[in-house]
Amino acid sequence: MCRHLGYVGPPVAVGELVLRGSHSLYAQSWAPLDMRAGGTINADGFGVAWWRRAEVGMDGARDAVTRYRNPAPIWTDPAVAEVLGQLESRAVLAAVRSATVGMPIERSACAPFTDDHWAFSHNGVVQEWRTTLPAVLTDLAPFLDPSASASMFLHAEALTDAAALWVVLRALLAAIDPDGPVTSPADALRLLVTTVLRHQPDARVNLLLGNGSELWATTCWHALSVLVTDDYAVLSSEPYDDDPRWRPVADRQLVTASPGHCTITALEFPATERVRS
Repeated sequence: MCRHLGYVGPPVAVGELVLRGSHSLYAQSWAPLDMRAGGTINADGFGVAWWRRAEVGMDGARDAVTRYRNPAPIWTDPAVAEVLGQLESRAVLAAVRSATVGMPIERSACAPFTDDHWAFSHNGVVQEWRTTLPAVLTDLAPFLDPSASASMFLHAEALTDAAALWVVLRALLAAIDPDGPVTSPADALRLLVTTVLRHQPDARVNLLLGNGSELWATTCWHALSVLVTDDYAVLSSEPYDDDPRWRPVADRQLVTASPGHCTITALEFPATERVRS
């Protein structure tokens, strides 16, 4: 499928993080260790998102996300070291892609997908996504703005399951309300994944979401490891080095991570049912 990486912590060179370690995300593009029958290499493009201070959001004080994407293999692009290496950010979300057969190999299909201060990546596949995800949207309609409809998919960046998943997740994130059924990004991810799995039990939905200060992820089939210290937090499909503090995350889990903090809870189907009842 794909490999992805999220970082939050002190400022780092964006390109350096992608190249970091003996088993960097860069190296995982041609030598992944744990694809779990999801392909052999990740040569169908890549993308990197990072955050910069900007006047966005209700309070005008959020970090806005910027990205760079290329549909070519990451090892063919000198900009990774020569350009991204000159940029610094306190948060990075990056992905290398192994396209599912039948899905386009083009820039618009490469993660991260972004909006305002959010960045998103999907490692996996949703079978029959063209019919599955509209059904998922219908199930989630009670939690969304009344204007939400299947026509939202017309605004997806690409004809891929990942881009369509981002359409639904973006609507859930917009519906976050401290007093509502969707109270946090973690709630949004849990709702999305469990609803997808209800319609497609064999779906592979390892999702990674960041907002410049915190990371959220799910594990469903594919691998994920976490490294959290007092200063920084990293979520990665595979550890990029042999630091003994890396911890693998079990299957069907929801992860929330920031510097000095990490919580891992089960992705349970009853959670969705409780919210809908």
